Amino acid sequence: MNKSPILAFFLAFIPGFGHMYLGRAVRGVLYPLSFFGLLGLCFLLVLFHVTGNGLVIIFLAGAAFIWIVNMIDIMITLSLRSKQSGSEQNSASLTAAVQSRSEEQNERFFTILVSFIPGVGHFQMGLKQRGLTFLTVYLGAGTMIFFVAVLTNQSGFLVFLPALLVIWIYALFDAIHLLNKKQAGEHVEDRPLMDDLRELRLKGEKNRVLTTVLAVFPGAGHLYLGLQKRGLQLMLGFLTAIYVLDVLRLSVFLFLIPVIWFFSFFDALQESSKFQEEGVAEDRPIIKNLPEQKRLIGSVLILLGLYYVIDSVLFPLFADEMRRVFNVDLWNYYQRYFQITIVSIVLIGSGIYLITTKKSKNKTHSPSNY
Repeated sequence: MNKSPILAFFLAFIPGFGHMYLGRAVRGVLYPLSFFGLLGLCFLLVLFHVTGNGLVIIFLAGAAFIWIVNMIDIMITLSLRSKQSGSEQNSASLTAAVQSRSEEQNERFFTILVSFIPGVGHFQMGLKQRGLTFLTVYLGAGTMIFFVAVLTNQSGFLVFLPALLVIWIYALFDAIHLLNKKQAGEHVEDRPLMDDLRELRLKGEKNRVLTTVLAVFPGAGHLYLGLQKRGLQLMLGFLTAIYVLDVLRLSVFLFLIPVIWFFSFFDALQESSKFQEEGVAEDRPIIKNLPEQKRLIGSVLILLGLYYVIDSVLFPLFADEMRRVFNVDLWNYYQRYFQITIVSIVLIGSGIYLITTKKSKNKTHSPSNY
């Protein structure tokens, strides 16, 4: 009975399951027994508060080691089985169709396996230029993000890590798509990714898969569709929300970040569908008449600047002096109650705004009823 190497590989993510699927009963029992046994011991130690002697870390490291050994073992096993099955097929003089199907299955498995590193799957298929493009972009972007974060000592730059996820997903889907074309007998041309994007731009078309992948980062999918105003507002809103909420320590409003993300993602999918159906998408900004709000934006920026000066310079610099003069630890009160005060003011102000807006609308529409 033929066993799928792809299914065996993914089952192996749970230690022992891949070996059980391949009929290797001993390893299929030993791996999960040792792995889950160590995790169970960790759970018991934590449950009984026996965590001061480092045993939990040792057991977790042992479980991680067993998982790694299990994955290496399944990869070696699948590689040997593929070679063994090929030699058995040759010795048994099987038909060319069966042999070709087995080779295609092995090629598909190893190509998808190595495609977990962007660009390597393209190298496996002989697409050197395309693979080099994906590998260079992925490693270059990752290196730049971590380098800037370490150099500036600002972990906020790690918010760009989803860009690596976007590149990884698109590279994986692109490798699978080209593999399907190759195994279907179609010609697969080795050319950089930028050539495809340039060709689509000249034809006035947009890649729906690329739009979906780029939409993982708020605003990027809109920018790809040519919706500059909408995309920039969503991207700036998302990044600004993360930065401001982190600096102001307003964790109660962190729910706004996933709200912005989901809105941006599904809005990009809707705009992509409109573009595919109508051939054009209307660039409608989220906040209309933004240039007319210069005074409001300027006032908010001034308030934020004053807050940063007070929070990062004045209070830390004069905290001891104020404690000595006023005999009150103002810095302690500030750290304990500032966030609650800001949240309360925002909630009360939002409620007053909604109430007054509703009243004004009722007054303006009331004469039309008579």
